[in-house]
Amino acid sequence: MQRWTHYRFRSVWDLDAPPALVYSLLEDAGRYPDWWPQVRRVEQIDEHTGTALIRSVLPYGIHVTLTGLLSDPARGVLEAALRGDIEGWARWTVRPAGAAGGGRTRAVYEQEVEVRAALLRRFALAGRPLFRLNHALMMRAGRRGLEARLTAPPEAV
Repeated sequence: MQRWTHYRFRSVWDLDAPPALVYSLLEDAGRYPDWWPQVRRVEQIDEHTGTALIRSVLPYGIHVTLTGLLSDPARGVLEAALRGDIEGWARWTVRPAGAAGGGRTRAVYEQEVEVRAALLRRFALAGRPLFRLNHALMMRAGRRGLEARLTAPPEAV
């Protein structure tokens, strides 16, 4: 049986930067609004928890509380639990791209969530293609923003 309010997403970003640098930027969620236009606001609650307001093309902001579950630079893994308008988890896996890496990185974003916001649940069936497109556009903009951040002069980062 299809659960119209359940989503699994996966995005792959190939980037011209060393994995350690990519990881350090992805680890600093408080700075996401500096380079990711759809991450409108991030506020830290404590060392492992923060809130975020995310809004892409659709005229609806998603409010979420993120709690860090795993931050492992040696394995290149960042994982967080999500609560609020969407509930579930999100994970970044950052690895050298290709056999030798050569200063390139592959960052894989995975997310599995259940929509909890009443308005989004109400339009779950009819809106599903739009919600998926909205997410894809957000991820594309995030990749472009991170690429720009990675090529900015060091004093700008």
